[in-house]
Parts: sequence; C-alpha cells; structure tokens
Amino acid sequence: MNAWPLRNLVLTTPRLELRPDDDEGLYELVDVAKEGVHAPDEMPFNVPWTDQLSDDGGRSMIQFFWATRARVAPDSWAIAFLVRHEGKVIGVQEVSARDFAVLREVSTGSWLGQKFHGNGFGTEMRAAVLQFAFDHLGARIARSAAWVGNRASNRVSAKLGYVPDGTTAAAPRGERLEHVRLRLDAANFVRPGWDTDVAGLAECVQLITSRTPAD
Repeated sequence: MNAWPLRNLVLTTPRLELRPDDDEGLYELVDVAKEGVHAPDEMPFNVPWTDQLSDDGGRSMIQFFWATRARVAPDSWAIAFLVRHEGKVIGVQEVSARDFAVLREVSTGSWLGQKFHGNGFGTEMRAAVLQFAFDHLGARIARSAAWVGNRASNRVSAKLGYVPDGTTAAAPRGERLEHVRLRLDAANFVRPGWDTDVAGLAECVQLITSRTPAD
C-alpha cells in the first residue's frame, strides 16, 4: 500500500490539471496569493487569511494546508487540489466531506490568483471536482457558499446548476455580511461539454469512500 495514496491522484480538464497539494506546489501557491487574490476593499473569505500574508510571509497559509492534509481520514476529509495551467499553479480547488459513506455529500471552496480571473478557470475547476465527486465517488449532493456580493462565485454556481439553500452571516473584517448557502443535486448538475479525466483513484478510493472506483 502507498504511504500517501493521494499522491498520484490527478484530474485533467481541457485546460487544467488538478493534483492534491504538495509542498513545492504550496510554495508556488503562496507566491500566487502574494500577487493578489481579490481587490483590497473586498474580503471573499470567511477567515480573512489574505490580510495576514504580509505579516508572516505565507507561513500560516502553508500550515493551514499541512494541517488539512494531516487530518484526512475516511470519515472526514478535505482534498486541496492545486490547479495548474500550462504547468504553473494558478489557484486551489478544495472538495471535502464528513461521514461521506452515509451522507454522500461534498462541499467545495476555491480561489484563483487575481490575474487569472475572467478566463473561465473558476468554472472549469469546479466542474472538474463535481464530476469527480458525482461520477467517481458516488456523491449525491454538492454544497457551496458565497457572499451575496461575490458576483463571480455566484455566477459560477448558477452556471453549474446550484440553487440557494438559505443564508448565514459572518463578519470577517468586523462588518456583518450575508453568506448564501448553495446546493447542487447530482441530477441538476449542468455539465460542461467535456469529461474530466481521473487517474490514480484506485490507489486512494478507500481513504475517502467505501465505493469501488468507477474507473
């Protein structure tokens, strides 16, 4: 058995390659974040981690991904896929679950370096992990969330078939913001005109689900 079964997992789309985070890739991701993820007067994240980058050089960001990786277990896991375009890291797409064998639900979250916005990469990388979850893991529901004013994220969600599923509130910078919860049932997934290629699943499927891999 491979000591770290996720190391060979890879999702491939027409323009992107998604692999679980590795240390060299995380260093690239920090550099992407330092160049900007969002406008300074906006905060798209529940935890305002981008505000800390200049203070610690990205150390807390790296530690967050290390901690997430260390907690992966069959009953609770999160996979942070580093997203590469033409061999370079441009962002991250996470998919996570708890009690997946029973609930068959996943949640997603993502971000791209600001200079890569506006190219359709956000839609492509989310569609990739949705196909991975629905078609290869047997998920039935995918959940996401975004601030009411996060037009880009909400456009991606609407394009893929998500529907509103209530709201919650948070104050990442001390000001109350409305967070829209979103739900996508597998049958309502608006699929792209391409299929995500999934390699290396057989090595890690038992780590994240009891389902026999479709490939």
